[in-house]
Amino acid sequence: MDKARSKMLQDIQALEFAVIELNLYLDINPCDERALKDYNNYACQLEALKRTYAQRYGSLVGLMPSKLPCFDWINEPWPWEMQV
Repeated sequence: MDKARSKMLQDIQALEFAVIELNLYLDINPCDERALKDYNNYACQLEALKRTYAQRYGSLVGLMPSKLPCFDWINEPWPWEMQV
């Protein structure tokens, strides 16, 4: 795996962690405006980064339209085959 792809995956993981942690925090503190702004900011960054990753390297999940004539998800490396 090239360095750019590896870096993008690491950035996605970091953003996912932040979004999940802020989500949990907001479950207990739903009126914390600063946390909600941070959550929305990171969630937007994550969505954009995942979209860019999918355009460059293919979907992170098997729920995206696939090009004809074959289902191409199977051709991507499996998670345990990716070296970060």
